[in-house]
Amino acid sequence: MAKFKRVLLKLSGEALAGEKGHGIDSQILTDMASEIAELSKSGVGVALVIGGGNLIRGVSASAGGMNRAQGDAMGMLGTVMNGLAMQDALDKQGVESVVMSAIRMEPVCEFFNRRRAIQLLAKGSVVIFSAGTGNPFFTTDSCAALRAIESECEVIMKATKVDGIYTADPVKDPTATRFDDITYQEVISRGLKVMDTAAVALCMENNMPIFVFQMVKGNLKKAVLEGNLGTLVHC
Repeated sequence: MAKFKRVLLKLSGEALAGEKGHGIDSQILTDMASEIAELSKSGVGVALVIGGGNLIRGVSASAGGMNRAQGDAMGMLGTVMNGLAMQDALDKQGVESVVMSAIRMEPVCEFFNRRRAIQLLAKGSVVIFSAGTGNPFFTTDSCAALRAIESECEVIMKATKVDGIYTADPVKDPTATRFDDITYQEVISRGLKVMDTAAVALCMENNMPIFVFQMVKGNLKKAVLEGNLGTLVHC
C-alpha cells in the first residue's frame, strides 16, 4: 500500500536537460515519464510542476540586464513548454494527462481551475501545473507549494540531485550529514536550500509536508510507496 495517495512531484527544468545543460534530453524525458506513468497506474494521484531553467531563468535574464518581470514571464512560458513535452511523453506511456497554465493560452493548454484539477486527479489523470503562479518574482517552488495545497495533495515530492537534505552541500563538504526528517522552521533558520523561503513558509502555514529525494531510476515509486528514501520536512 502506498504511503501517499496523492502527491505533487516537483522537478527542475535542468533535470530534463541532462548533461547537455540546456533544452530537453529526449531519453531523460522518456525515463521520467515512464516512472510517473508507473506510479499513476499503481493508483497514486500525481500532480506535477516542472521548472523552466533548462530553457530560461528570469533571475539569470535579469542579471544580464533584462527587466526581471519580463524575464520571469519568459521563464513561465518555458515551464509550459516543458509541461507540453511531458504530456507528449506521458501520452506515449498510455497515461492521460492535462496541462494547466496559470496564464490563459487556450487551445495550447487549459487555464488553471482548482476544482477541475481535483476532479482530474481523482479520475487518475496526471495534472501538470505550468506557468508558475502567473506572477513575476515567484519561483516554481512557490507554484508547487500553492498547487499542492489547492489540489489537496498529501505531500510535495521534491526531486533533487542528492538523496535528501544535508547540513551542508555534500558535494562540497564530505563531512555533511543527512537529516531523516527536519522541521520547516529549522530549514528556514539554517538557511537550507530545500525550496525558496516563501514556499517553505507557505507549506508550514498549511501543514504541507515536503519529501526531498534523489531522482534516479526507480526512486520515485519507492519514495511514494515507502517514504524512506530521503528527508521529510514537517511541523
